Amino acid sequence: MPTVKDVANKASVSPGTVSNVLTGKRPVAVTTRKRVLRAIDELGYEPNILARSLINRRSDTIAVVTSGLDLFGPSQAVTGIEREADCNGYSIILELVPWLDRSQAQRALTTLSGRQVDGIIWAVPEIGDNREWLLGANLQRLPPIVFLSMAPRPGLSIIAAANRLGARLATQHLVRQGRRAVGFISGPPDWWEVRERRASWSEALTEAGLPGDDSWIAEGDWFASSGERGLHALLERHPDLDAVFAANDQMALGVLRAAHLSGRRVPDDLAVCGFDNTPEAAYFWPPLTTVEQHLREVGREAVRMLNRFIDARLAGEPAPEPATASPHPELIIRESSGR
Repeated sequence: MPTVKDVANKASVSPGTVSNVLTGKRPVAVTTRKRVLRAIDELGYEPNILARSLINRRSDTIAVVTSGLDLFGPSQAVTGIEREADCNGYSIILELVPWLDRSQAQRALTTLSGRQVDGIIWAVPEIGDNREWLLGANLQRLPPIVFLSMAPRPGLSIIAAANRLGARLATQHLVRQGRRAVGFISGPPDWWEVRERRASWSEALTEAGLPGDDSWIAEGDWFASSGERGLHALLERHPDLDAVFAANDQMALGVLRAAHLSGRRVPDDLAVCGFDNTPEAAYFWPPLTTVEQHLREVGREAVRMLNRFIDARLAGEPAPEPATASPHPELIIRESSGR
């Protein structure tokens, strides 16, 4: 197996120059760099990545802790993470976990710290008390961490979709369309994202002088069947219902089915709005008005933010100030809500 010395001899340079080409630690003249790379290619030399990571104090690997990849939101964020990580030269360790409790979180962190990752993206949605492990956690002893999909907390860097603003855009649109009896089909109530969307829906209706109490809410589970059940439940309570905002597009699909089966025309009798802008939403019948969260951009921005922390740590510089960021949502208006 060829060594660094073999590459150096073939390229007529020192082993140190070969190392600089491989690590980028010091600049190397373009012609020299090409000569070294040609020698590496001709000899079939394969760098010892582990040894190189020990020298550079970085592994060029980040860990992504996530769950719920059967759902659109988490899966899109992870896709964005993977693409941006690749652009920045990082490999990914994907740590799939169930909905976390405190002990599972600690085990995941211990495992990842032992793998010498440069940083961690915590992409598990905030559900119930699954962030309690942060109380008293000594994050300074861990690699840099960026969190996704959780409520703002002092001292933490968080990237999340703008759930409140997105729900406000959807609800205000329905009101502007002349709707006066607007129901909400939520996801599971212990999700932070659901609580944010629900609160904003209610606030927007209150500001418009319209009812937005709990009787106008049907609880769903993110899947289409719960949207179908939810519409039936809302119609039993409020036969005058003329609009529904569903907390994701899959539940909105169930609403469209239930409306059809009950003989209600969309959007003439019932306006429908979803949330997520899934690829299929434009092909529902009628095509679905929805909210684009730019979830892949959420994932990309998480990597960019983490990279800034990693670079500062390896350079011995002060870490950037923790920040919270949210890509601006966009209302996509289609036929299901009227135009």
